[in-house]
Amino acid sequence: MNRIPAALADLALIALADLALVTIAGLDLCLNLEDDTPYGLALGALSCAVLPVRHRLPLPAFLLCLPGSLVQDVLIAPIAALYTLAAHTRDRYLLVLYAALFALVTAAPWPLTDFTGEERTWTLVTFVYMLATATAPVLLGQLVQTRRDLGRQLAETEAVKEHERELHAQAVLARERAQLAREMHDVVSHQVSLIAVQAGALQVAAPDNEAREAARTIRTLSVGTLDELRTMVTLLRVSGGDTTDLAPQPTLADLRRLVGNSGLDVELTGELPAAEAVPAPAQRALYRTVQEALTNVRKHAPGAAATVELWHDGTAYGVTITNSPPTRPALSLPSAHHGLVGLRERAELLDGNLESGPSKDGGWQVRLRLPNRHS
Repeated sequence: MNRIPAALADLALIALADLALVTIAGLDLCLNLEDDTPYGLALGALSCAVLPVRHRLPLPAFLLCLPGSLVQDVLIAPIAALYTLAAHTRDRYLLVLYAALFALVTAAPWPLTDFTGEERTWTLVTFVYMLATATAPVLLGQLVQTRRDLGRQLAETEAVKEHERELHAQAVLARERAQLAREMHDVVSHQVSLIAVQAGALQVAAPDNEAREAARTIRTLSVGTLDELRTMVTLLRVSGGDTTDLAPQPTLADLRRLVGNSGLDVELTGELPAAEAVPAPAQRALYRTVQEALTNVRKHAPGAAATVELWHDGTAYGVTITNSPPTRPALSLPSAHHGLVGLRERAELLDGNLESGPSKDGGWQVRLRLPNRHS
């Protein structure tokens, strides 16, 4: 609930900052008015009016400021537009071109016919001066852009670290549960079994009814306790990852849910042979390949789109996962490529093969091929 007022407050601050900037640009125009014709006043006013839209349309706003800078001796509006453009542009060659265009327009005499020999010299001097002036908003805009990218990368790195901490805590908990299950099975269950056996023997050999009834009660409680212990050991082993037979294994029926819950822009295409024609180990290999590939897309290609293509050609079947290049700077995270190594080993056990490498468009591709033993 607190996010909506905070967003409104941010919008209000941006609106106030834009209003202040337009006011300052208007004062700059009034104080340095050179062309008081309707045409000149309209171009000067246009330079001020486009400033509020520079956040969404930085390049058009910058270009619309230039005619006013040509006919009027104003700097506030084009410099503000150039700064915003630099904060949104990643191509530095284009930024050099924009800065040179800004310097050329602001240094050119108006009207352009007033270009005498002495005026040419002053135009050249002014051009160099304005080119140096343009470096300030360009560098400041690039600095803001770098700071924004760094903040996003730090947030993503912290999220990855938090996820790793959760996985580590879950792994430690799983090991402790598995160890506890072994201890309960090997020690406690064994001793309770001995108690039940001894109580049964005592029930048979007891000299009186009271002793036999006590022995029967002990044996009954021991057997019930043993059953409860076995149930607890089973639950601990399942939650601790000590057994895989009791945990359901993924199949091809789970593939669509995996893709839908990946949090990525993923398209699932193609088809495989009928489910009964694909053995359970092959289904698990296909599922794990898609799972690992999509995980790598999230880690190493932020913002990329992916395609999961299922295919079969009669003699073989498999899956191809292709992702586009990242749209944001990728995090420099350590990776030992154990996931791909495990997938290759799984494929080789099934007499198949797994290939991975760069795609033609600069992204990445993972392809699993398994032989069709029913062909």
